[in-house]
Amino acid sequence: MDAKIALRDFLVSRRTRLHPGDVGLPAHGPRRVPGLRREEVAALAAVSVDHYIRLERGNASLVSDAVLHAVADALRLSPGERRYLHDLARPDRHDPPTGPATADGREPPAAGPRVRASVRRLLDTLDGSPAYIIGRDGAVLAWNRLATRVFVDFAEYPAERRTIGWIVFTDPRVRTLYLDWESKARETVAYLRSVTGRWPHDRELARHVAELRAASPDFDRIWSELPVLDITHATCRLRGPTAGTTLELSWETFQLTDNTEEIMVVYTAAEGSTTAAVLRELAREDRPSDHGDGQQ
Repeated sequence: MDAKIALRDFLVSRRTRLHPGDVGLPAHGPRRVPGLRREEVAALAAVSVDHYIRLERGNASLVSDAVLHAVADALRLSPGERRYLHDLARPDRHDPPTGPATADGREPPAAGPRVRASVRRLLDTLDGSPAYIIGRDGAVLAWNRLATRVFVDFAEYPAERRTIGWIVFTDPRVRTLYLDWESKARETVAYLRSVTGRWPHDRELARHVAELRAASPDFDRIWSELPVLDITHATCRLRGPTAGTTLELSWETFQLTDNTEEIMVVYTAAEGSTTAAVLRELAREDRPSDHGDGQQ
């Protein structure tokens, strides 16, 4: 991903969604384009118009963090959008030094398992809560048995297609599994856009996004709207394992402290709810376990 182009597109999209009245400015006559003008954003941020134009053109190297904060305030950015703005403006701050690329231009794969055995055992202890671990590109790296009963059997997918993006956008079963599929789809795209801002030089991540845009018109449509992830916990409603049942789940994300690229997602149900009873019943069923072991 070209961070300069992404920065330009993001800033343009955020100023065009605002109206003068939203930020306390008078609207003088008809406007040729929607949203705020660049000079209005500059005035709100208390920076020169040239300074803001330079930023919107993707030239952020000479722009201070104070200016970035001021522009974020002027554009009424959410916490997630602020992080995304800073990631795009400082594209090298997260990327570690890379090794030599392979002949096709890709980074060589990391050696060894990607998820520790102790972490996989931790997933197993959550026998009343569906849980899985995702990597940088949304790859499902490990999961517990209950997750395969509530969602899909992740082992069915080949390793290169075992990603949240590919599952949500290309598996027709998932479109009926989530009662609000569009919300799940936007959440998935927002996650991927946020991580591409954090790691703009990751060629494998860029390739994954490009493949999803080619494979799914819905992914391409939502990606073009530039959603950015703002949530680390929420609720979702799923079709239950038997006809006529609905599961109402809350989910939380947990980042493994020594690996910022792995996130554990854990789903729970309110105590005493019908969903909690269904989860307990599914957990009691004796079914062979098949866990993701992180070996790709």
